[in-house]
Amino acid sequence: MDMRIRNIDDLRSEISRLKEAEQQQKAAIGARFNGPGAIFSTVMSLFPKTAATEAFKGQDMLGLISRVALPFALNKTLFRNSNLLIKAIVGIASQKASHFISEDSVGGLFDKAKSLLSKIGIGKKEKSPKAKDLQGFGIPPM
Repeated sequence: MDMRIRNIDDLRSEISRLKEAEQQQKAAIGARFNGPGAIFSTVMSLFPKTAATEAFKGQDMLGLISRVALPFALNKTLFRNSNLLIKAIVGIASQKASHFISEDSVGGLFDKAKSLLSKIGIGKKEKSPKAKDLQGFGIPPM
């Protein structure tokens, strides 16, 4: 690129080369901002992919809600009169704990509570089928 310009012909050829490079760069920049999708991908390419941004992709909606609701609920109830340092530690710890909260884990917890309540007799008891209910299924009445 270190071309020495010694006469007017060298200068004119360098000017024409630079104008051609300018046109190519304009076309390339125009292609990057052609539509909304291209603009979004260009903006997203400015931000590096880190572990924090990848963590959001693996969580479901309940996990994402718990990232906000869990620190808020803990700081408003259990740690109401705590100082800023304690609230910050609780916020960080609850952010880490929110990775373990998902729709599957909450559903499993609900099923365990339901089975526990049915064992101690609080839940709805199942009725034994009556003879007339079994009549239509080819089973003779008792």
